[in-house]
Amino acid sequence: QVQLVESGGGSVQAGGSLRLTCTASGYGSRNNDVAWFRQAPGKEREGVAYLAIGGAGTIYADSVKGRFTISRDSAKNTVYLQMNSLKPEDTAVYYCAARAPEYRGYDALSIRYYRDWGQGTQVTVSS
Repeated sequence: QVQLVESGGGSVQAGGSLRLTCTASGYGSRNNDVAWFRQAPGKEREGVAYLAIGGAGTIYADSVKGRFTISRDSAKNTVYLQMNSLKPEDTAVYYCAARAPEYRGYDALSIRYYRDWGQGTQVTVSS
């Protein structure tokens, strides 16, 4: 099973930036596609950004396109989410998740196709 640990959350004013980090370990962790999700209080968990292994492609939610960038350092087995021009509506707990490549072709931003999850990191954006 893959273990995922997020870090880098915090509090920032609107317009600011944060970079989240997700470090993966465990059997098969280097072979998985990865994604970032977020969950605000009282709302369902939603997909934010997805990265296929080997740079096969990225997918972003419309709400973050042009502001967020997902990337991967394969040598460190680490995935990043660079978040710029943050808005108060970006406030949420952010989670990274991993899935096997055979799920490629299924909705990349749907929680139902991800088995492995981190514990989450809080991001708070004030106006």
